Amino acid sequence: GRQGVKAVLLLLAALTPAGAASAAALPVVINTWAFRTAAETAWRVLESGGSELDAVERGCGRCEIDQCDGSVGYGGSPDESGETTLDAMIMDGNTMEVGAVADLRHVKNAIGVARKVIEHTKHTLLVGESASLFAVRMGFPYEDLTTQKSLSLYSEWLNQSCQPNYWKNVVPDSSKSCGPYKRHEEVTYKEETSSQRSVHSHDTIGMVVIGVSGTVASGTSTNGAIHKLPGRVGDSPIAGAGSYADSTAGGAAATGDGDIMMRFLPSYQAVEYMRMGIDPTVACQKVISRIQKYTPKFFGAIICANTTGSYGAACNKIPGFTQFHFMVSSPLLSRPTEQVVDCI
Repeated sequence: GRQGVKAVLLLLAALTPAGAASAAALPVVINTWAFRTAAETAWRVLESGGSELDAVERGCGRCEIDQCDGSVGYGGSPDESGETTLDAMIMDGNTMEVGAVADLRHVKNAIGVARKVIEHTKHTLLVGESASLFAVRMGFPYEDLTTQKSLSLYSEWLNQSCQPNYWKNVVPDSSKSCGPYKRHEEVTYKEETSSQRSVHSHDTIGMVVIGVSGTVASGTSTNGAIHKLPGRVGDSPIAGAGSYADSTAGGAAATGDGDIMMRFLPSYQAVEYMRMGIDPTVACQKVISRIQKYTPKFFGAIICANTTGSYGAACNKIPGFTQFHFMVSSPLLSRPTEQVVDCI
C-alpha cells in the first residue's frame, strides 16, 4: 500500500550518497545555508495550500525577520556610509514574471516589496529611494534599518582603516586608508587574488520551491556585501544571476561573491543545463566549474532542482570553505533537513 511505497522511498533517500542524483518527489523546497526557520516556514505555506510564490516570499521573509547570519534583512552588512540597504527578487516560473528591488532603504520586507512589483507594476526591477517610496505606497512601514549591531560593525571597520574595502586603482592607497579616494592618473591593473567576501559572513538566502504539479518559483533576499560602496548591487536581485525559475525545466539560486557570480548568470545557466536533461547536482557543478576557469578563488555556491523534484548543490573549494550546507524539504523527509555537499 501507500505506506510501503513511502517506506521504499525513504530507504532510497537514506541510501543516496551526497553528490549523487537525489531521490525525486514533489513538492520540494530547497534553500541556501542552514536557514532552518526559512525552510520550515516555506514548507508550512505549501502544506496549508499556499502557492509556490507564497512559499518563497514567506520563507525568504522569515530570514529577513530573523536577520539570518546578519547578512539577510535589517541591521547587518552596513555599507561604506554605515547604512544597511536590501536587495531581493522573486520569480514566477509559470509566467516568467520577475519582481525585484535593489538598494532598498528604510523598508525591512524586501522580498515582500519585490512581490508587489510583479503584482502592481509592469516593471521588473525598482531601485534606491524610489523603490522605498513605492514600498510605502504599497503599505509597507518606513523604518530605520540601522541597529546597534550594524553601527558597531561600521565603527570597527572605520577603526581598522576601512579594511577590507572594494576600491582599486585609487589614491590614497585603499589598502591602508579610508580615503576619500580619487582615480589614478595612470591606471595600474592588479590581478584579484581572491574574494573580498569573508566566507564566514554568509550572505544571500536563495530559495527554490517546486509544487506538486511541477510549478517552479524562486527568490532571494540579502543586505549585500558588507562595507560595499553605496549604490552597489550584487547578483541577488538580478534574474538569472541570484535565482531563476522556469516551470518547464526547474529552478536555481546562487549565493556568494555576487560581484563575480553575476557575470556568469549562474542560475539561468544551471536551469538551462537541467532543461537539457542534466542531473541537478551535475548542473550545479558545471556552473561552478565555468566560473572557476576565470576566478579560481571565488567564494560561491549554487542550489538546483528540476521539475521532478530531484535536487543538488555545488560550491567552489577555497580555504575555510570546503563544504556547503543547505536545507531541503520534501515528502521523502520527515521534516526540513540540513544537507551538506563537498566543494569542488
